[in-house]
Amino acid sequence: MPNDHRIPAPRVLTTAAVLVCSAVLAGCGAGSGAAQGSPGPSAATSTTASSPGSASASASPATATAAKPLAGRTVVVDPGHNPGNFGHGREIARPVDIGTHRKECDTTGTSTDASGGRPAYTEAAYTLDVSHRLRDLLEARGAKVVLTHDADRPYGPCVDERARIGNRAAADAVVSVHADGSAVGNRGFHVIVPAKVKEGAADTSPIVAPSRTLGERIVTAFRRATGTSPANYLGGGTGLDVRSDLGGLNLSTVPKVFVECGNMRDPKDAALLTSGPWRQKAAQGIADGIVTYLQG
Repeated sequence: MPNDHRIPAPRVLTTAAVLVCSAVLAGCGAGSGAAQGSPGPSAATSTTASSPGSASASASPATATAAKPLAGRTVVVDPGHNPGNFGHGREIARPVDIGTHRKECDTTGTSTDASGGRPAYTEAAYTLDVSHRLRDLLEARGAKVVLTHDADRPYGPCVDERARIGNRAAADAVVSVHADGSAVGNRGFHVIVPAKVKEGAADTSPIVAPSRTLGERIVTAFRRATGTSPANYLGGGTGLDVRSDLGGLNLSTVPKVFVECGNMRDPKDAALLTSGPWRQKAAQGIADGIVTYLQG
């Protein structure tokens, strides 16, 4: 969840197929209209020289583009909170300017309840795991991925710095990964998109529309990939929540959204969030949404 609540530390803590052609197979020449691909086994032993229009050993530019649809694009993935925040209460309580007002640097985030002898599962651990999975999926599609942190710093970054990281990267899209900490019975995911804010250092006017489009694409893809429904407690069933009080959105100059993957305080949602296979589906849904957004 965004940095609105603090909890004590837990007690314990299709790619395109490549068509195989060879010089001895009819219909694979320039006039066939078929995509050209790697030569088949028979072509490997052929002594016939390649000619213009014969099969090439490398994939065509169209095939390469289909396999790497995000080549040349930059995506910033922002794992909500930091596991180290639990040991740096004073530092993360320090107020920072978010444009509309001052707000604490960061929080510890929420967690599931400890149960059945198992410790609570923190939001910080969840977001880092899903962010790693998301990074791998995006890099496989050709994107350059920048993480705002990788639990490689004592705490933070603060919300204003998280925004600056995306801005400096000139990111095509920024996604902040979270899980909510709402009441039991409140279930489902939602995507937070920026409201129009122009105050102090904040001016979201240029990013409101593209961020909403990014959010809509992620809602559709996340629902499809995970089989879960948009939140039943906000957004009117749209899966979207418009916020003006989050520094990570207010200070962003590039399209950015927060994805609240579910409610960690609800036992049914918690059962999903603590499942490794489901977290992979969550990452897949976010990645698919980013791809459809960037491809227009």
